[in-house]
Amino acid sequence: MSMIVSSIGQGLLWAILGVALFLTFRILNFPDMTVEGTFPLGAATAVTAISHGVSPLMATALAFVTGALAGLITGLLYTKGKIPILLAGILVMTACLSVNLRIMGGANVSLLGKKTVFSSQFLQSLPKYFDSIYVGLLMIVIVTIILILFLQTNLGQAFIVTGDNPVMARSFGINTDNMTIMGLMLSNGLIGLGGALISQNNGYADINMGIGIIVIALASIIIGEVVFGELTLNQRLVAVTLGSILYRFVLLIVLQLGFSTNDLNLLSAIILAVCLMLPNLSKSLKLDHVITKGVENNETK
Repeated sequence: MSMIVSSIGQGLLWAILGVALFLTFRILNFPDMTVEGTFPLGAATAVTAISHGVSPLMATALAFVTGALAGLITGLLYTKGKIPILLAGILVMTACLSVNLRIMGGANVSLLGKKTVFSSQFLQSLPKYFDSIYVGLLMIVIVTIILILFLQTNLGQAFIVTGDNPVMARSFGINTDNMTIMGLMLSNGLIGLGGALISQNNGYADINMGIGIIVIALASIIIGEVVFGELTLNQRLVAVTLGSILYRFVLLIVLQLGFSTNDLNLLSAIILAVCLMLPNLSKSLKLDHVITKGVENNETK
């Protein structure tokens, strides 16, 4: 039971990353590699700030700001520097490694004996692992509602059109460069926020905690799309959260089968690959069924 509760809590916390990547990967159509640098950047910022006496809430807000700044740099490199999408993200991701080491003053920082957003008296009174469910659910609900409201505004609609058809967006007078920069800042700010929450839940920040993050976030998006099928944009944002929880359950099942935690990145990649192939496999099977049925009907005639 504790493992199930823990998986739900982890799924809710990691869902913030899935929703953040959904903004760039699905809406903006921007394969952003910056996330593997901004996740540990947010974690390093929050944990270091807390260890120096900053309140957990303020430290978490600072993590959002630093993540947004990293997204801003990626956006400027792409829109103003004319650097290719993937390379711009990789450059900022690489730079974040040195920045994170500077912030933490080493490879990792512990929160042992420090108060975090999970240290309130109310959360401590909850059963074990329920604190992550409470905080995760509260944060993902707030983030999702804000994004749904934002995407319904004129600015949000301009952002969506920029991802759908940049040429048409420019013909309407939309500054697509500004929309791209805004999307990258918002997405990476949320990634930094997720890094801050997860590092506080874990009790430490580590320089290597960003490795494979993009695969985990993509898995939440793809699993939600595969399981729930055709949905509206608002429904897809909710599906990302459910996909994140389902992904955690899949990992739990795999670990129960005897795999090591060292295999998690490999398993994540395999799960994502299978989920990406499922829609095409389903279409192929349906097409084969139609062809076979047609042949049988012709033979009967």
